[in-house]
Amino acid sequence: MGRGRHARLLAALGAKVFGVDKSIDALRAAREAASGAGQVVRVWCADLTSAPLPSESFELIVVSRYLQRDLFPAIGAALAPGGVVLYETFTAAQRALGVGPTSPDHLLEPGELAGRFPGFEQLFYEEVSAPEAVARLAARKRQRAFSSS
Repeated sequence: MGRGRHARLLAALGAKVFGVDKSIDALRAAREAASGAGQVVRVWCADLTSAPLPSESFELIVVSRYLQRDLFPAIGAALAPGGVVLYETFTAAQRALGVGPTSPDHLLEPGELAGRFPGFEQLFYEEVSAPEAVARLAARKRQRAFSSS
């Protein structure tokens, strides 16, 4: 969640917001900024690799400028059926721009993000190389099929 730029925008639009970050300082700053603007942003200080999100609990998950590949399955599992993931982060093409992340651990390979949510309905996908090299995805978790028996 960082300092809550996206969380605060969603709260201002009337969404119930729950943000997660490992940094208690970032969470405090986000909560204080939201509170100062009359917004409610609930926060949780956690490392999602050891304290996973609850299953099928969120209608929307937003990930921006962050890549931790082992969290993709947990993000998908945390979305309720019909829920949407919005994901944007840097691609390997960012290296050519000479600014921003350079480690392969923090850069998506071409087309990688498009395949990270199998079984989801892809609503939007793009990769751009300027002014920053990023991949953007909007995908909806499919609803469960109901049995007539």
